[in-house]
Amino acid sequence: MKKIIIGSRGSDLALWQAHFTQNALTAAGAKTEIKIIKTQGDKIQNLSFDKMEGKGFFTKEIEAALHEGSIDIAVHSHKDLETTNPEGLTVAAVSHREDPADLLVIRKNCVDKKQVFRLKDKPVVGTSSARRKAQFLHFRPDTKIDDIRGNVPTRLQKLRDGKFDAILLAAAGVKRLGIDMSEFEVHKMHVKTFVPAPAQGVLGIQIRKDDDKLYRLVNSVMNRVEVARCIKIEREVLRRFQGGCQMPLGVYCEKEFTGNFAIYAAYAKTWNSRVHFTKVATPVEEFAVDMVMKSLLREG
Repeated sequence: MKKIIIGSRGSDLALWQAHFTQNALTAAGAKTEIKIIKTQGDKIQNLSFDKMEGKGFFTKEIEAALHEGSIDIAVHSHKDLETTNPEGLTVAAVSHREDPADLLVIRKNCVDKKQVFRLKDKPVVGTSSARRKAQFLHFRPDTKIDDIRGNVPTRLQKLRDGKFDAILLAAAGVKRLGIDMSEFEVHKMHVKTFVPAPAQGVLGIQIRKDDDKLYRLVNSVMNRVEVARCIKIEREVLRRFQGGCQMPLGVYCEKEFTGNFAIYAAYAKTWNSRVHFTKVATPVEEFAVDMVMKSLLREG
């Protein structure tokens, strides 16, 4: 097989993901190379996601490179992918799931153990996620939410500099980068009450649809079937709402020891409107999405 070109964004986390994929393929005997591609989401740093137009902020340029053949594999945070693959492309594998929870990272002088999430009264919290904004305000309506952009180290520096009392981050990114968080108070949000984005913590490995040989290699080396089943449910709920990363929607699915698919969801029409929470459980995978939709829309 010819050398496989892996396309990736240039952030530390994106490169970690690309190297993770590269290492898995190299162990299987493949020759690989990483090519860095800048996306719209990287270029526009002055707007929060819910104020940016369209979808695929972190994927379109990489998918275009796949189409034109300058790369063979695109490595994405699966939550950034649109719910319908572009024509001619497919996800050949989904990775294991790193911790899907969100983290509330608090400056130590802003801790108040008597308050919800151990965060002081009337805090300033940084996040550009409409989902995180909506759910955080549900639990702490006294909060002032300010937008924050940049990679994980950049956001932590803004917190360190005192621009925020706390910020919200994905646990998966912090863990993958191996960042020392000891200077902060870190509160891990429970995925069943502060519901993560669909497919949070999972990588999506995308290739051209007609590349059968590469599909077999990537799928055999990297695909995690049980993870794929769960995030398929999560992302189908997102698709039904016709949403992207700017939608205030959290969906998390896990397979229980009883055999049931347990799905937790949180939905708001806007980031500053009421959040509707639900949990459904079913042993029948095909029923799961309809059950979630009926419950959320009934609540709404």
